Amino acid sequence: MQQTAEAHGSASPFKQPKAVFAVAFACVVSFMGIGLVDPILPAISNQLHASPSQVTLLFTSYLVVTAVAMLVTGWVSSRIGAKKTLIVGLAIIVVFAALAGSSHSIGQIVGFRAGWGVGNALFIATSLAVIIASASGGFVGAIILYETALGLGIAVGPLLGGLLGEVSWRGPFYGVAVLMAIALLATVTLVRPMPLPERRTGLLEPLKALRHRGLLTISLAALCYNWAFFTVLGYAPFPMHLGAIQLGWVFAGWGVLVAVFAVFGAPWVERRLGTARTLYANLALFAVIVLAIGIWTDHPTVLVIAVIAAGIPIGINNTVTTQAVMSVSPVERPIASAAYGFVRFIGGGLAPFAAGKLVEHYNVHVPFYLGAGVLVVGIAILSTAHGLLDRATAGELEGESDGEYGLEHPAEVDA
Repeated sequence: MQQTAEAHGSASPFKQPKAVFAVAFACVVSFMGIGLVDPILPAISNQLHASPSQVTLLFTSYLVVTAVAMLVTGWVSSRIGAKKTLIVGLAIIVVFAALAGSSHSIGQIVGFRAGWGVGNALFIATSLAVIIASASGGFVGAIILYETALGLGIAVGPLLGGLLGEVSWRGPFYGVAVLMAIALLATVTLVRPMPLPERRTGLLEPLKALRHRGLLTISLAALCYNWAFFTVLGYAPFPMHLGAIQLGWVFAGWGVLVAVFAVFGAPWVERRLGTARTLYANLALFAVIVLAIGIWTDHPTVLVIAVIAAGIPIGINNTVTTQAVMSVSPVERPIASAAYGFVRFIGGGLAPFAAGKLVEHYNVHVPFYLGAGVLVVGIAILSTAHGLLDRATAGELEGESDGEYGLEHPAEVDA
């Protein structure tokens, strides 16, 4: 929605104030938590005598709680400020990551991952708004920097998880606790307090924001995308039959492609196809890859290649969708981020557990067939707002009233 000349400037997204890099580093470590447990899923299953569907609850508890907690992030940050919200979120992650490493049962780890999800929600929703507000080089540059942090975290997380997981499955959790403590110190030291917003955010505002058709449409398409994403991330390690360090290298390769295509691939494709067509093509490519995983699940070599290749559409999708949801929304960016995060993380949280149950009742191929089908549904959902999306990303919705979309409180677009 907000498209200024600054947004299209040529300034490098990597020339930023120290405070931005402090938050970006914390983002890297936070996103490590997504893929960190991938290499140790089989080890946790074996050593704690848990079924794969029980182990996938590590993703489900983390992401579903993150989704629900997203609804309160704006309420919290508008009362205590963005910096304090970041600090509280990071502190919660440090505590619960350490507790997860000290667990003695799968139930304890699942519970502590849920607590971790609360801190993750406070941090993720606020960090994007802080980076956008503080970064030089405009809105697009800030998004690219954020997605670079996401990609690096996703790439490094599995590798760190594999290396530490070779020693013990507890190692990755302790590793995140230590790195997040460093990020917490950097945030306290380098990030300046930001003024409180003039208006305090209500608890229900993220849900009310979903009355806007563009925001709701993109969020539902992102739910479909995250369903497939976390089906691959949460269940693909089991049929690979690899050790922790080998799984770490596989998902590190996947994460490198996520980072490269988020930073370089997404802008290139979007310039040539436009936002809507980029998303259609990208979701279709991802659906083909997930379908291939479903067909050749019993062939580890094909499975490994397909999982790594999935990093290409995931990287492009992360950047383009984040830009689109921030452009199309008529509300403050923290509220838009919270509403979008709530919807998409619900899909990401339920998918790994559903995959485990489908395997138990049918076979290992079914979850991936479902994931490919859900991506096709996502394309169909996204197509219902094609014109709105094109106008939003072209800046043509500037000045349209929020009342047109049923929102009760008109608000400035900038956080």
